[in-house]
Amino acid sequence: MTTATETKTMPRLKERYRAEVAGQLREQFGFANPMQVPGLVKIVVNMGVGEAARDSKKIDGAVRDLTAITGQKPLIRKATKSIAQFKLREGMPIGAKVTLRGDRMWEFLDRLLSIALPRIRDFRGLDGRKLDGHGNYTFGLTEQSVFHEIDQDKIDAVRGMDITLVTTAKTDDEGRALLKLLGFPFKEN
Repeated sequence: MTTATETKTMPRLKERYRAEVAGQLREQFGFANPMQVPGLVKIVVNMGVGEAARDSKKIDGAVRDLTAITGQKPLIRKATKSIAQFKLREGMPIGAKVTLRGDRMWEFLDRLLSIALPRIRDFRGLDGRKLDGHGNYTFGLTEQSVFHEIDQDKIDAVRGMDITLVTTAKTDDEGRALLKLLGFPFKEN
């Protein structure tokens, strides 16, 4: 039995997807079955920390930043091979990644689209041609400071990150249409 204070509200973007976006995609591509409509599966946020090979404390800053941005503790990625030129040994930490699913994924995407991307200086839109052939989209951010969760005074180093959106779309056109309807600011070619 749940009380009024325990009921969870659905994330804003997820609600919009179910109410508007899914119907528009179904109409646009002529899907007969509602299960054919593309949707988001997960979002992977990856932060590479190459300097961690020389200074092991750098990885702690990346973990702290990713935790603040995503609300989830990241997985520390370790080197699989030793590379002498980079002074890298097998098993050394070289990055951090977070896989977001469910409501956390929708909330992160909402913050990304409504707060973080508009804060980028000289932002002209994302490249809509960079889908992988299966409707998945990856793009990079050069600074973690575009997220309002990061305190500007506590940044130890400027780090970029790669964000991958994994969808159930079969083609790039379906994936691009899904992301555009969700509010992705793609450049007009």
